[in-house]
Amino acid sequence: MALSYSVYDVFTDTKLAGNPLAVIFDGKGLDDAAMQAVARETNLPETVFVQPANNPAYTARIRIFTPGRELPFAGHPTVGTAIALAEKAHGAGTLDLVSVLEENVGPVRCAVRLREGEASFAEFDLPRKSQQIPLPLDKLGIADALSLKTTEIGFENHVPSIWSAGVPFLMVPVHDVGAAERLEFDPQLWEKTVPFVDGALASAYIYCRGGVNHVAKFHARMFASGMGISEDPATGSAAAALSGAINHFDRLTDGHHPILIEQGVEMGRPSFIHLHMDIEGGAISNARIGGQAVRIATGTLDL
Repeated sequence: MALSYSVYDVFTDTKLAGNPLAVIFDGKGLDDAAMQAVARETNLPETVFVQPANNPAYTARIRIFTPGRELPFAGHPTVGTAIALAEKAHGAGTLDLVSVLEENVGPVRCAVRLREGEASFAEFDLPRKSQQIPLPLDKLGIADALSLKTTEIGFENHVPSIWSAGVPFLMVPVHDVGAAERLEFDPQLWEKTVPFVDGALASAYIYCRGGVNHVAKFHARMFASGMGISEDPATGSAAAALSGAINHFDRLTDGHHPILIEQGVEMGRPSFIHLHMDIEGGAISNARIGGQAVRIATGTLDL
């Protein structure tokens, strides 16, 4: 069986930066075990398998796998696959289009912008609004798992909390960029300290205000040993979950709030995630995640 694929760097306009993604265009004939095996073989943070949509009005159904397990939803695979399918169908010309991808979390509406000579851009509406998962958390244990002092955990009124917009993350606010850069993640201590959510270990999403890039409003890192990811250069599903924490702790005013999040800096793969939130009556009425992506490889997988 010969399967065509492309590899994209996502949440960046620069090759060999951002978060790499493999898109397998011919995933119809693969069972779950085969898809998981291919994801382990690519050993990228995520591998997407494109299949025919169950609803003929939609563009495609996609299955998203990390090297360790399948995900119901993820941001950089959504952005990267929307761009990959648009470029495959229309080339690299100038075009604006809307597609809908069926994911395990549900249909995800994507707007794609293709521009001649520029990195393509895609943005999607969050399939679910971020919700807090109220579970007891051990601040001292969290600090130890990150090799930080307890005084470095939290800023202003932000405290550790668990949020999910389809995938749960334990959001850990830290004092500043210096603390985020200095931390050392211990997966064994993390597993002993944090709760499991829906049978899976909550991944660590560390964030603070500001960034190395002066236009960024937040700086972030993400560790997901339970998914087979030691550290992730860019995590759209975590940025989606972060939207709830930002609105909860910052009590955003009604209106539109554009937020740029940088991630992957410590890994040498800087990424930029665009988060847009519309607030009405103090609640999130709509939220979107977006970013650019560039293709770095194409080929055939022989199985």
